[in-house]
Amino acid sequence: MPAGNTFKGRTGIDRILRATGYSLDGLRLAYRGESAFRQEVWAATLMLPAAVWLGRGWVEVALLAGSVMLVLIVELLNSGIEAAIDRVSFDLHELSKRAKDLASAAVFLSLLLCAAIWAAALWHRFIG
Repeated sequence: MPAGNTFKGRTGIDRILRATGYSLDGLRLAYRGESAFRQEVWAATLMLPAAVWLGRGWVEVALLAGSVMLVLIVELLNSGIEAAIDRVSFDLHELSKRAKDLASAAVFLSLLLCAAIWAAALWHRFIG
């Protein structure tokens, strides 16, 4: 255990409670500070109940809901990467741009995956 790092020595319920608090802080921070995350949360509040209605079995519901949750997860990671880059410097730098663009591409791909899964489910339910 590194000297001076009081957080690494926590165990049991204390560690779980603190980790949960940090996670909730992160969700609040993302919701308040990231408009893309806020928009995706609102979409998720509609899509998650719709997944239960649209899915014809637990696998379909899991795919629909999981694809929505994946978008939120990737958006949080994108925001974390952007915050870390901005912490280092606001100066324009090719590596900073590269990191931010790659994280943005990950969000884009998660959105495409989500859209494809939902389109397939809607097609299967109403047309196919």
